[in-house]
Amino acid sequence: MLLDHTTVTDITGAVSGGELDWTAPDDGGAWLVIAYWERGSGQRPEGPHHTDPLSYVIDHFSAEGTRAAIAFWERHLLPPSTRKLLRETGGALFEDSIELETDETMWTPALPAEFEKRMGYSLLPYLATVVERDEDPVHAFGPEIDKAVRRDFIEVLTELYVEHHLKPFQDWAHRLGLQLRVQPYGPGTDSIWSAAVLDVSEGESLGFKNPDDFRCLAGGRDMGGKLVLSNEAGATAGGAYTTAWDATLKKLVTQYAAGVNQAYFHGFAYAEAPGAAWPGFAAFSPYNGGGGYGEAWGPRQPTWGHVPDIARYLGRTQQILQTGVNRADIGILRQKGPAGTGLGAPWFTAEGVPVGWTHLFLSPRLLDLPSAKVRGGRLAPEGPAFKALVVEGDVLSGKDRTMQLDVAEKLIGYAKAGLRIVVIGDWSDARVPGLPGPGDNERLRALLAELLALPTVAGVPDRPFVPDAIAALGLRRDVEYAQRSWLVHAHRADEDADYFFFAVDAVTKGAANTRVDHDVTLAARWDDAVPYRLDAWTGSVEPVPLYSRTEDGRVRLRITLEPGATTIVALARPGRWADRPRVSATHSEAAEVRRGTGGRLEIRDTRPGTYRTTLQDGRTVDTVLGGLPETLPLTRWDLTVEDWQPGARPSQTLKPRRELTLDALAPWPLVPGLEDVSGIGRYRTTVHLGAPWAGGHGAYLELGEVFDTFRITVNGHHLPPADQLTPRADVGPYLRRGANVIEVEVATTLLNRLRVANAPVFGGGKRQNYGLVGPVRLVPYGRAPLA
Repeated sequence: MLLDHTTVTDITGAVSGGELDWTAPDDGGAWLVIAYWERGSGQRPEGPHHTDPLSYVIDHFSAEGTRAAIAFWERHLLPPSTRKLLRETGGALFEDSIELETDETMWTPALPAEFEKRMGYSLLPYLATVVERDEDPVHAFGPEIDKAVRRDFIEVLTELYVEHHLKPFQDWAHRLGLQLRVQPYGPGTDSIWSAAVLDVSEGESLGFKNPDDFRCLAGGRDMGGKLVLSNEAGATAGGAYTTAWDATLKKLVTQYAAGVNQAYFHGFAYAEAPGAAWPGFAAFSPYNGGGGYGEAWGPRQPTWGHVPDIARYLGRTQQILQTGVNRADIGILRQKGPAGTGLGAPWFTAEGVPVGWTHLFLSPRLLDLPSAKVRGGRLAPEGPAFKALVVEGDVLSGKDRTMQLDVAEKLIGYAKAGLRIVVIGDWSDARVPGLPGPGDNERLRALLAELLALPTVAGVPDRPFVPDAIAALGLRRDVEYAQRSWLVHAHRADEDADYFFFAVDAVTKGAANTRVDHDVTLAARWDDAVPYRLDAWTGSVEPVPLYSRTEDGRVRLRITLEPGATTIVALARPGRWADRPRVSATHSEAAEVRRGTGGRLEIRDTRPGTYRTTLQDGRTVDTVLGGLPETLPLTRWDLTVEDWQPGARPSQTLKPRRELTLDALAPWPLVPGLEDVSGIGRYRTTVHLGAPWAGGHGAYLELGEVFDTFRITVNGHHLPPADQLTPRADVGPYLRRGANVIEVEVATTLLNRLRVANAPVFGGGKRQNYGLVGPVRLVPYGRAPLA
């Protein structure tokens, strides 16, 4: 209902004994009597059986609520033995996302007094525009008043949440020898600022809509000088016992590229609990009568034996992503700081990221931090070292041209110090975001006119014109892709090296599930910087054998990756990990240039012929690869299956074995007897290789389609951990003339068995195509050293 704010009248004094005695003015208008009261929400933790005895959600905006929670822990949950253990082991106290659920208005008893103290005016005459029912406003005074007061209301809640909830809990955690790890988003408060305050902020793969949601928290983390952005990873709605590791990794690696550098996997399962059914208790499965949220990780999953390979891969990746500081090209300044909105950056998300630009989000409060200074034309030079700030209207409020006065003043100071700033839109009618004081809007417009007149500032009419500003300001990204692609990356830097983590986005809406194969150009801090490739699957570090330098000193090399796959390239001074290579190549007609025995360069290709290679010293070398044997399709396999079935107890699994011989590979649901089987399959075939394979040749084992995880053994040699997103392995060093035994171990999810073992919950699920599906081929390659 639209109300006239000029007629608001406080008639509290006309109430006595619960009765109102008041007569509305006889002015011909319609009057509405609105009564307000406050009470606790009575919100319980999610689900009917989460606490016993029954517990309630505390007030997140008052010191009293925090003291109540801490007092309960101190009294009931922290005996001396536990305190000692915490001090010895460390770790973090964790709080999930702010899921405050009330049909009415978020409130705390001290809010009216705190609001007036912080905002300089009383909230009471404006209560009608902030009270809600079913999380929606009930009354309105008109857009100018409504937006301003509601913005100020959330600003006060943000400050109360940080001052009375986050900081006291963090101080208490420190006294226990712990850090505080929190998912600081939910009710529209400034999550970006919260991430700057917290020891460890955390996002979630389930609730966040895209990588930009993580870039919000990463902006706060980096400006606050914190190290870790955590992620509640691997959660999938309806994914219990169906979530394949390749799908999980494809999601996670794009989040790593957006600033995440720590993964906590959602849902490790317990062994036993009352009422639990096979394969044991999991907190989120079954859930509301269905399969629930995945995944229930743990030893009762067939893939668990392969998880150490994946864990080491993720651990090495995170080691690099926690080294030094995070760098980004562009800071996107938002007028408000919630995370989890799904809103992207102007131009950069859709057009900039696909060619190599990187960005993070900032909220106004971050500009008050000690890191928010400009040196050498960079904002936060010891942190993200932004080359530019991009400013536009409030994307959470119709792109209204609002800006705080102190923010405008800071932007002028930054621009005068050399920071380049891009301003999007017409700000001639700009206004301050809250209720304005006398002359505030006029003062803001004068400041913005001064800002736009500075030579380091470019104004553009709308988002599509951002490239014009980039060109006018001479901006250049640290990483340039040779073509538009689904490649994404993160850049870290320490005193000794720049680290570039690359991944192929295979999950963002519209992403093409195709491989990337193109050049990238990397900014180098040193003229003699050498590129190294860090293999997160195996832990190996090797100088890149094929790269070139541009005229301006950048390093150019090729990135070839399958969807969801990753690689790490480091630029460092010679000797950082290994001596400078005696020689490198800048170009080759061969498919690959590798380092062989003794670090000598060699070429590889699956096609015979003469290949010309150009070396760093300018010499060209012609190398001949002789005739190659034909590619061998591997179709006949002996298959041993561990058939995982329910045992006598909920956590007991029976594993009878089945032996089969397959004349052609097929997914298990199409193999008689394996239709409803889950477990581990061990495929074995023998290949006889004759004389053509014996001289200077190797081979790749191409597996084709595999579900879910796999390991490879050749002639009894366990191959290094396989990239689970790239089912292709170099088996050349393990082959020999004569008989060769190739084994592929494949582990599955549990869905196909649960469809029949627990049909009321899982029976509606579609069978998954388990196993080594192929086609599998042994592809020979020729190899020859470069003279």
